[in-house]
Amino acid sequence: MKVGLIQQANTPDIQKNIQGLKNKIREAASQGAELIVLQELHNSLYFCQVEDTNIFDLAETIPGPSTDEFGVLAKELGVIIVLSLFERRAPGLYHNTAVVMEKDGTIAGKYRKMHIPDDPAYYEKFYFTPGDLGFKPIETSVGKLGVLVCWDQWYPEAARLMAMAGADILIYPTAIGWESTDADDEKSRQLGAWVISQRGHAVANGLHVVSVNRTGYEPDPSGQTNGITFWGNSFVAGPQGELLWQASNDREEVQVVEMDMKRSEQVRRWWPFFRDRRIDYFGDITKRFVD
Repeated sequence: MKVGLIQQANTPDIQKNIQGLKNKIREAASQGAELIVLQELHNSLYFCQVEDTNIFDLAETIPGPSTDEFGVLAKELGVIIVLSLFERRAPGLYHNTAVVMEKDGTIAGKYRKMHIPDDPAYYEKFYFTPGDLGFKPIETSVGKLGVLVCWDQWYPEAARLMAMAGADILIYPTAIGWESTDADDEKSRQLGAWVISQRGHAVANGLHVVSVNRTGYEPDPSGQTNGITFWGNSFVAGPQGELLWQASNDREEVQVVEMDMKRSEQVRRWWPFFRDRRIDYFGDITKRFVD
């Protein structure tokens, strides 16, 4: 399968961002991409740097404007597109939601981000209710997509449950970066941990991992921090954690990567981690902490 990754730097102009994404989707499709993955909350700036009730006006229903617009494009190009949207589910109830558009322009399924961070410049708990759809792969014409979102990528349980439910691939739309006052060695540790964690999910589950991050600098509107420099480095890892491709940290990029989907089965035969799991002793994993 050929997967397209779109790493974009966004501006305050939402229509400009969307048009940029559409142009890049066309570019990826022209290179043979069958599945195209966009970054987290791709239509706008990463608005969670501040807590502002007016920002809720950016949210939209699903189905809604973005699924309609990108659905038309998916049908025209005959590709599957993984979207990442600010969902307005009901008055006062909002989610960070990934939506998969099938090749015919219909919605194949959606996933609501389960793990919601709340850190300086990442005030997501102010905006998003934790997801309630569980860890269920989305059935598509190219296979079962284990779609998770950003903060979910730090949790091995999420990746494992997606794999146990039959996911053929793990996909992470992401928005993560550096605060400018971080020292260079700290920046290196953060980026390294981010890549290592997701490559570990690939190894532990014998699956390809596709992680798509945004790039570019976005200021903090409140001025309380120095803003975020999103570190890019979107990548594809194979089922043994091998890096098949990795983007730069500071440029927009469109890349199509070919993956051997049959390799997962072979790797699981070599490394039968699922066979050897001691599920009879895993009960404590559902506790917050074991005293």
